[in-house]
Amino acid sequence: MRIERVDDKTVKCFLSNEELDEYNIDYKDFVLRSEKAKEIVQEIIVQAEEEVGYKPPRYSFDLQIMMLPDQGLLLTFSEREPEGEPLMECLKEMKRVLQNARKQVSMIEEKQKSQIEAPPASAAAGPGTRAADNKPSFAIFFFTSLGDVMSLAAALPANLRVDSALYEMEGTYYLCLGRGHASYERYSRACIQAMEFGSLYSAEQSLLLRLEEHGTCLIQAKAIRKLRG
Repeated sequence: MRIERVDDKTVKCFLSNEELDEYNIDYKDFVLRSEKAKEIVQEIIVQAEEEVGYKPPRYSFDLQIMMLPDQGLLLTFSEREPEGEPLMECLKEMKRVLQNARKQVSMIEEKQKSQIEAPPASAAAGPGTRAADNKPSFAIFFFTSLGDVMSLAAALPANLRVDSALYEMEGTYYLCLGRGHASYERYSRACIQAMEFGSLYSAEQSLLLRLEEHGTCLIQAKAIRKLRG
């Protein structure tokens, strides 16, 4: 492997096709954060320390993966500094999510009132709906790198019972996070953590259709668990 230091916080590592074959690893292993990929990343960090004086990040790092046709893979490690006052920004985003959800619930209620023969409340709600909670149960977050999504997956509790899927569109990664079987409190905390690593894209489930039509589904279900490794 060839390691180059870009600056104090960034290094690049080139893995040739021959080396990938030797390690029996490919692009998908890094995307899904397999055990083999974790071992290679650790080996790269150690070698970078010895060869170019690289110091591992204090908090976390971004890992960008670029495929080089007929050549191999280019991995870029860069330290991600903690943002100032992240909690306040997260709370603001969650407030927007809540306001949007309340607006949607109000529209649903107005539509039901306008119907001549309104169905019973239990029938109108349908199985599995959470509209009666008047609380958001779905959100889409976007990330500039796959490393951010992996860092989020590692930071979330292992027993968190949320629904999750991962899409890629035009170089941006989208994590769809549904409440699933998690309590609202745990789901809310997961959303706040997601906004520490990425940004809120939408709280409207209808926009998932845009990702399905124009994006690439990398992990259809249990994305958080699979990225955690």
